[in-house]
Amino acid sequence: MSCPVNAPSVSGTDATIRDPRQRRAILIAVCIALMAVIASVSGLNVAQQQIAVAFDASQRTVLWMINTYTLSLAALLLPLGAVGDRWGRKPILLAGLALFGIASAAAGLATSSEIMIAARLLAGVGAAMIMPVTLAVITSTFPDEERSKAIGVWTGVAGGGGILGMYLSAVLVDWANWRWLFLLPVVLVAAATVMALRAVPNSREQSQHGFDVIGSLASVIAVVALIFVLHEGPVNGWTAPVTLASLLVGVVAAIGFVAWELRRPAPLLDVRLFRDRRLASGSLALLALFGVQAGIFVVLFPYFQAVLGWSGLRATLALMPMAAMMMLAAGLAPRAAAQAGARVTMAFGILLGGAGLALMATLVSVHGGYPAILPGMLAMGLGMGLTQTPSTEAITSALPRERQGVASALNDVTREFGTALGVALLGAVLTAGYRNAISARLDTIPADTADTAREGIANAIAIADTAGTQAPALVHAAQESFVDGWQQAMWAGVAVMTILFLYVLARGPQRTSPATASNSPSDTIAG
Repeated sequence: MSCPVNAPSVSGTDATIRDPRQRRAILIAVCIALMAVIASVSGLNVAQQQIAVAFDASQRTVLWMINTYTLSLAALLLPLGAVGDRWGRKPILLAGLALFGIASAAAGLATSSEIMIAARLLAGVGAAMIMPVTLAVITSTFPDEERSKAIGVWTGVAGGGGILGMYLSAVLVDWANWRWLFLLPVVLVAAATVMALRAVPNSREQSQHGFDVIGSLASVIAVVALIFVLHEGPVNGWTAPVTLASLLVGVVAAIGFVAWELRRPAPLLDVRLFRDRRLASGSLALLALFGVQAGIFVVLFPYFQAVLGWSGLRATLALMPMAAMMMLAAGLAPRAAAQAGARVTMAFGILLGGAGLALMATLVSVHGGYPAILPGMLAMGLGMGLTQTPSTEAITSALPRERQGVASALNDVTREFGTALGVALLGAVLTAGYRNAISARLDTIPADTADTAREGIANAIAIADTAGTQAPALVHAAQESFVDGWQQAMWAGVAVMTILFLYVLARGPQRTSPATASNSPSDTIAG
């Protein structure tokens, strides 16, 4: 594929790129950049044990290495998306890629837990500069008739890229060591930078009002506090003082953000726009979908490893059919939405996703193995892919073109909140279901061993050697109890999808295409 040597210098009010070769190069560049960000969200999960040993770190410290990236990414998406709109999307993209690449290299060379956490924090800042700009570049440069297809590709990478990145990271860890998993984002950043320099034009917003500093600070505090609650609540307890204090801070900051934005002539995010059914239904759909997807991963990995006895690499590979189906469906969704309408496409995708969860809940067993859950995984991947693309387009079409950085950031924040919410809630359902089920199966197990087994299936298998002749019975009881908890988590997901299905049917986007209804082409292009 040939690319322009340099992005052309264009002036005026129309940001649309007419050259199909350049549009293709733009799409490749932003998707490579997006892949680097998405892969780093999940990549570190596959090397938790190796990192804990390398730094003599506790599990809690290792989790903070993972969560610091997510927190800084989610907290800064809205303000940095707005900065990209004002200062220029290409400079922010290039600066974010540079910071992200340096931070990733620093993480790979880290010699202590403190350095690793600091590097992950900076990587999250760089990712927050990259992620909203990638989608904003698409929505501000692609013509109306091509925008849906490009968003479908972006959505496929955003949805399936995490699984693909996790697999590639697992391969690097398995073949070399944990430090090599940071090579993947560095390589992707280098490729994205070269492509962006050659193909991506610079677009920015012309505004007569100052930047919303107070709204930005309030949004950062609210997002950090609320996601902290979702991450730490299951660990510290939902009624622990630190959890309740964080919840109070998050709620107060969120209320303050809304109150402030309602008074601003040029708010960071005009909250009145949530009256628009496109923005409301798209945001709610992504919140629920990513919550359910994250909850599924919480269930699937222990099932593959503790019940089926698979390695981490094999367990990650087992997710690839679901990722492939998700990416394929995301690419087909624009055509389906054009034929049947966005609301019908979203609703059908949600219905398929719910059916996939029900299949997994019904067919899963200790002895059924992978073939029993594969049909449900495929249905879930297909449903999520069909729903994510029209949901993303509904959000971006609800905000004007000059605010696409904020629209993209809102789309991304919704995904991050959904992920944290799904892990916390479906993980809690799984844990409670497992504990209740195994308690009734431990009558013949020594008390100390039984207490450890109640903490989780990994704990039960690890301590089984101390149970003497009862070891096989303990392992089997833990596996059966995990399946019981799995089923409860899946049915909880079905309930969420059912509510979302009914909401989208009632309040989903209208059939008529809103691609240009609210997008006032007021970008200024600078080469």
